[in-house]
Amino acid sequence: PEMKDIHPDVALLPIGGYYTMDAKEAALAAADLQARVVVPMHNRETAPETFRSLCDCQVVVLKDEK
Repeated sequence: PEMKDIHPDVALLPIGGYYTMDAKEAALAAADLQARVVVPMHNRETAPETFRSLCDCQVVVLKDEK
């Protein structure tokens, strides 16, 4: 609830669920934040596409260039 008063242009949200929010919790946080763009991170076990399907906002997935 403390994030409802923050409205950033870009939000980087963890979606991994291991010591962080999981994809469903991050989607709820994204809705509270009302950011223009959300970038999922710390997605060890969760596919970014899963998060994208739960979000009603623009989700940008950064590719790892290894």
